[in-house]
Amino acid sequence: MGQKLTLSVIKADVGGFVGHCGVHPDLLEEARRMLAGCDLLVDFHVTSVGDDINLIMTHRRGTDAEEIHRLAWDVFVACTGLARERKLYGAGQDLLKDAFSGNVRGMGPGVAEMEFEERESEPVVVFMADKTEPGAWNYPLFKVFGDPFNTIGLVIDPKLHGGFRFEVHDLIEHRAVDFVLPEEMYDLLVFIGAPGRFAIKSIYSRQTGWIAATSSTQKLNLLAGRYVGKDDPVCVVRCQSGFPAVGEVLEPFAMPHLVAGWMRGSHQGPLMPVAQRDAHPTRFDGPPRVVALGFQLANGRLLGPQDFFADPGYDRARQIALEVADYLRRHGPFEPHRLGLDQMEYTTLPQVMEKLRDRFRAVD
Repeated sequence: MGQKLTLSVIKADVGGFVGHCGVHPDLLEEARRMLAGCDLLVDFHVTSVGDDINLIMTHRRGTDAEEIHRLAWDVFVACTGLARERKLYGAGQDLLKDAFSGNVRGMGPGVAEMEFEERESEPVVVFMADKTEPGAWNYPLFKVFGDPFNTIGLVIDPKLHGGFRFEVHDLIEHRAVDFVLPEEMYDLLVFIGAPGRFAIKSIYSRQTGWIAATSSTQKLNLLAGRYVGKDDPVCVVRCQSGFPAVGEVLEPFAMPHLVAGWMRGSHQGPLMPVAQRDAHPTRFDGPPRVVALGFQLANGRLLGPQDFFADPGYDRARQIALEVADYLRRHGPFEPHRLGLDQMEYTTLPQVMEKLRDRFRAVD
């Protein structure tokens, strides 16, 4: 077998243009220039979704490689400098530390990485979302790897019929637990149905042990101890030949499920699948967006991307998302449009509660 390849997707919000809607082209150009001048990478692709810069990189250094994470950190620091010069909004928002300290985990940027040996054909999908949180992937990842009504390959493809192992992270208590499907499906759903706390980190084939999918699970508010925006997660999924087909991987997004995020990270909204050119959320800083870029890997080279959600087949999903957005927006500051109090810890709620603490009185 050949030397293993690592696919790393590292993202950060280092300044919005304008407001939280997009990324200034100068920042993307600087990121491309820096990655092009680095001999650590086999290949790379730089893109943006909303106000996040996404670095998609292939290399041979393995996951959590210090030199790769330092490269991404240096790119984000340089782009932050440009953002400050241009007075872009929230410049350096996702860079929670002053200096690099080994890797970017826990420092603000989101990370999804996987290491594997390239198959004869290696198609992958990189999902990137804006105005939402890591738990947003729970629903589609379950549908892809656990629901035969979405993925018929779980029933009729011998390479998928053995099921998958799900690694789930408790984002509050920093613990991990594994579930094997289909046997433990109901146990899994108990946890991932609460996406504000539990998020699917990685998924593995039970038949081969190969990694099938991985996602970023960084929670910015928990890392910073204050509200600094939603986490805008990324996710990588391998497709075909032992994994679900590309069409099965994309199918869950035909139903724009509700996710936490939107304006100030404090509202529920539909996750709307869009082409990359439309990944500039403006309506109430939303609705939350997801982009899917497909790449064919060839000896580490990224052939693509294919902009999957540019397909008119997702027009109805976008229409449904807009109708749901209309309905939810009419709720204004009321739940369920506004998040529950347990998720409002980093807004004005604590200050208001403290101010009024002495005015609360006991009732019989």
